[in-house]
Amino acid sequence: MNIYTTLQIGAFHTNHCEDFLIYEQISSHHKLIAVLDGCTMGTESVFASMLYGKILRTIAKNMFYKEFVTNNAIVLETTLKDVIRELIKETVCIKNQLGLEINELLATLVLGIIDTKSASAECITIGDGLIYIDGNTYEYEQNDKPDYLGYHLYDDFDTWYDHQQQKLSIPNFKDMSFCTDGIFTFKHLENKEKQKPVSEIIEYVLQDTEHMEYDTLLDRKIRHLKNQWRHVVTDDLAIIRIINTP
Repeated sequence: MNIYTTLQIGAFHTNHCEDFLIYEQISSHHKLIAVLDGCTMGTESVFASMLYGKILRTIAKNMFYKEFVTNNAIVLETTLKDVIRELIKETVCIKNQLGLEINELLATLVLGIIDTKSASAECITIGDGLIYIDGNTYEYEQNDKPDYLGYHLYDDFDTWYDHQQQKLSIPNFKDMSFCTDGIFTFKHLENKEKQKPVSEIIEYVLQDTEHMEYDTLLDRKIRHLKNQWRHVVTDDLAIIRIINTP
């Protein structure tokens, strides 16, 4: 599998990129991938997305070590739930240690556990975002009022998790991308009449395979949009794209 990533600060943002992404080995043939978007209306929103991302990275490393020691088989659906459970547990611990407010812990999350042998995946989106799989678009839009994970730190976990509707089970994929909602914000700032449809931009960035021989595939596409199409991303953007090569 080839994994490509890009992290872009939006043209309308000046101080920090509030998005974050990670991809980590979670077992010998499983990966954890995630893109996160800090809430602009939250307090120091870049902190929330980075915090969740770094907690997820630690969780992945710990699970990788545990799998190495025990050699227990990983079940995708169970592992995804366990990761979210541990993420909330660790977040609450850090929140209490640092005296953080909920407003400092608001970020969206698109998270997946991938079996690299079978090219299958279990995914969940908490808040808004987009998952693109072999030409099919799964857009999660919550009318600019995402149901952030930070709102549910003290809920009964099993009840809350079992009621989540934004889950996907993917038995086999060839080309899959996780994106924050910045993917919808490319604008032709020089001439509105030359604005490309969102669908065309998504197809170019997430489906077109030109330059896939380069690790910088997505960065090259973002530059092409800017330099040739005159389209720039106006909100922060995080993308992880995975192409399952024969």
